[in-house]
Amino acid sequence: MNDTELRALLRHSHTVAVVGFSPKPERPSHRVAQYLLQQGYRVLPVNPVLAGQTIWGQPCHASLEQAAAALAAEGLRLDIVDVFRQSAEVPPLAEAAIALGAATLWLQLGVAHPEAEARAAAAGLAVVSERCIKIEHQRLLGAAS
Repeated sequence: MNDTELRALLRHSHTVAVVGFSPKPERPSHRVAQYLLQQGYRVLPVNPVLAGQTIWGQPCHASLEQAAAALAAEGLRLDIVDVFRQSAEVPPLAEAAIALGAATLWLQLGVAHPEAEARAAAAGLAVVSERCIKIEHQRLLGAAS
């Protein structure tokens, strides 16, 4: 995906499920989720251990399916599934993203699974692999706040 496509994707996306969210401020998933919230995105933390807790006013969901259902109840859909999990855990997440009608599968730095990425792309999802959404947002759009 080139910079023009990435810029458009980031501008036109509004909802982001952060899969593998950590409540620890020093963890990348925490910092990225907080940054995205500050930039105006609707962030849905996904972590089964934290399910039911509220993070920055946002309920934490046990699964990607629960996060998507919460959005659907508001007439919204998942734009980006942002994955902070080990590469081996990507295939079921990619399948869930496809089934839930997400627009983009975003795999953070150090996360890649070529087969799952190809499956998601074949199903019509935009796929970004081994890139940090925060770094790309700052580089392409600059911090809004």
